[in-house]
Amino acid sequence: MERLEEYWQKNLSLIRNLLVVWAVVAYLLGIILAPALNGIRLFGGPPLGFWIAQQGSIWVFIVLIFIYAARMQALDREYGVED
Repeated sequence: MERLEEYWQKNLSLIRNLLVVWAVVAYLLGIILAPALNGIRLFGGPPLGFWIAQQGSIWVFIVLIFIYAARMQALDREYGVED
């Protein structure tokens, strides 16, 4: 039973950490700091704050999905609960 609790604690810790990254990118960079970041342009294109809000946060979310899948697969293997 203790091993199962340890597994869930690691699972919840991973979820928490990934949600913090998502929140920082989506809310802090994409909304709160967007006006300050708009002074930076990406290769002469859109302002950085706008790009993060429209595209960057989506790309980060997709990367976080793959990170979660890989880390959970390793965690499942470590605790012997893989499919």
